[in-house]
Order: sequence, then C-alpha cells, then structure tokens
Amino acid sequence: MAYKSILVVGGGISGLTAAVEASEAGSEVYLVEENAYLGGRVAQMNQYFPKLCPPNCGLEINFRRIKQNPRIKFFTLAEVESIEGEEGDFTVTVKAKPRFVNQNCTACGKCTEVCPVERANEFNYGMDKTKAIYKAHAFAFPMKYLIDGEACPGAECGKCVSVCDYGAIELDMEPKSFKLNVGSVVWATGWEPYDAAKISYYGFGRHQNVITNVMMERMAAHNGPTAGKIVRPSDGKEVKTIAFVQCAGSRDENHLSYCSGVCCMASLKQATYVLKQTPDAKVSMFYIDVRAMGKYEDFYTKVQNDINLIKGKVGEITEDAETKDLIVQVENQATGEIMKERVDMVVLATGMVPSTVGSKVPVELAYDEDGFIASESERPGIYGAGSVKKPLDVASSAKDATAAALKALQSTVRR
Repeated sequence: MAYKSILVVGGGISGLTAAVEASEAGSEVYLVEENAYLGGRVAQMNQYFPKLCPPNCGLEINFRRIKQNPRIKFFTLAEVESIEGEEGDFTVTVKAKPRFVNQNCTACGKCTEVCPVERANEFNYGMDKTKAIYKAHAFAFPMKYLIDGEACPGAECGKCVSVCDYGAIELDMEPKSFKLNVGSVVWATGWEPYDAAKISYYGFGRHQNVITNVMMERMAAHNGPTAGKIVRPSDGKEVKTIAFVQCAGSRDENHLSYCSGVCCMASLKQATYVLKQTPDAKVSMFYIDVRAMGKYEDFYTKVQNDINLIKGKVGEITEDAETKDLIVQVENQATGEIMKERVDMVVLATGMVPSTVGSKVPVELAYDEDGFIASESERPGIYGAGSVKKPLDVASSAKDATAAALKALQSTVRR
C-alpha cells in the first residue's frame, strides 16, 4: 500500500519549512520534534541574517501557517525509534516523553510561583535556572508549561497541582509509543555546537569568562539570561574589552576538519551587539581567514573598521586568578609579534556538528566523513534537509528544506 503522507523529523527552521511547504502542496504531514517546542536553534538566536531579524519574526509566520493548516500534525518531546519499509510505504515508530502538563494549560504561570525546585536552563545553555515546572522560553510554541521529570520530586510535592485552576498538571503521565504510516521521510534534525570543553587550551569550563558563540547569542537576547545585557559571567560587570576567537576547534584535524561557513559572520554580528551597548568597547577578533559568503561581504566591509581584526590562530587562553581577566596569546601573522591581549571576556566561535553524529537516522543511510547525511542517500524516500547535510545559514536551510519537501512529495506519488 502506498501512503501519501510525509514525516518530517526536526522542528527547526528546516523541518518547519519542509512541513509547511509539503502540507500546502496537499500532503498530510507529521512533524516530530524532540524538544518541548518548535523553532530549533533559530528560537535561541538574538538576531539572524540576512535581515538581522529577531527569531519570532521568521518563526511566527511559520507557526501561524501550522495553526491554520489541518494537514499538519506535530508531536513535541518525541523521537523516532525505528523506520521500516520502503519508499511509499514506511512504518515509523515514535516515542513521546511525558510533558506532565496537558492541553488545559493556559500558561498562566501560577505553578512556577509555588515550585520549590530549580534546574539548569538548557535553552540558555545553563547560564540561568528555571523551576522544575517551566515554560521553555518566552515565545515557546506550543505555549504550554512542562515538568522536568528528573528535577521534580513528583507526587510527594504536588504544590503545582494544587494551585492549577485548570487541572492541567498530571504527575502520573507515562511515555507512550505510536506508529505512523508515511510515504516518505524528511530528516531535518539540525546541528549541535561543537563541545568547546574539548579544546582544553582555551579553558572553556575552567575560566568563567570564556563563553561560546551560541551562549553569546542568548546573552544578547532580551529574553535571555541577562535580559540582553552583555556582562561577564564571573561578576556581572559590563564588558569593556572582548575577544572573538575564530575557528575554535574548526579547520583542525584534532577537532573539526571543516569550516562551518557561518561563524565569521556570527562573530561580526555579535561584535555589533557589544558596540551598540558599549560604543567605546574594544573589540578584537582573531582569525585564520574571514569568510563572508556571497552578499554578506557588505556586512563584513561595514563592521571591519569598527573592530580590531588580527590574523592569527589563538594558541592559549589563560586567566588572571585575582581579576578573572583573560589573557589571549596569539602570533600576529602580519607582524610576527607574539601578542598577549588582556580582555574581560572571550567568545569562542565553535563550529556546527550535525546531529547525526550523536544520533544517526534509525535506518541505513550514507554519511560523509564528517557525519553529515550524504546528498545522495542510499535509501529512496528518505531525504536529509538543512544542516544535517552540510553547514548552512538560516536562509540556505529554508531553501534546502523546500527542495527536500519536493523530493518527499515526489516519493509519495511515484509508488
């Protein structure tokens, strides 16, 4: 039997795009996302290219298209366990984790007021905390609370249950598995930031004021851990001197051999965040090459005169134990000088690692040497989309996802 429906795995910008495009072309679409919300990495940004929009600018219209389209059914806190069958006739097993909060939730927030337990906030990369019952972020879709089952003491506490006027909290929810029959699959699970702790000589995890580019993005966001203020994690002071360290683990045979393509532009963008808040700040950027693809060259040209660009790969970052200042050591390739730059904070531009490195598609597929899904899959009817295929920016991910949606539609009519 041939099925006309399509499964999209991953609710980031690639998955959202593939889902809405395929559904608006007439197909029934199932969208599966492991997080409690849709939006992926874009939801965690402060601004993104090309228009430097806040994330809700691009996500809101996609959420509206999903709300208005009965052909899309989405499942959050869900993962694909297995895929069986062939093009036109796949049986997919999905496992959904309990949210412990049902459809009655109005996101009023009374539950958090009485919750006695805190947990690290993974949305903000652990830079602040939430209660054990929490809303994933300010613009979460769906706009429902959830409970961290590992942090919550459960029925022995139950304070949130007693204050909820809508009977929305169910502490006895269990995981559940279900099957979907689809004609094709779009795998759009996105990317993970490279683990900066693996680059031991940069001190991430040891030096408080060494952060990563994704953490910087959250810090600059108005709904982030510091309400948009760029400050030192060690003492909360305003950042007056800052260093952006490019290719942190990238283009390095000991870490990531490839260039992620977007990191230089991300650092240049983040430099503008700093200068907007503190116009007299000293911003330095240490690089191997500055790569500004296509039309982004104009942005690079505009920003380069406002910051100190130093060609040289940073060799080591040490900390002044008393002040928590950081000393960045690098050989200036233009002058041959060994520089030791003292700064308030360092931002490591870590690269993009495909999610398939840690969690492969549960079916036989071809991957390249870096773990990205190969462009020509060995399995007809299953298509990679976005940054699981190669490092991409937001706009390019959306374009690639549209192409994947077309391939998925073709798979459902071929059989």
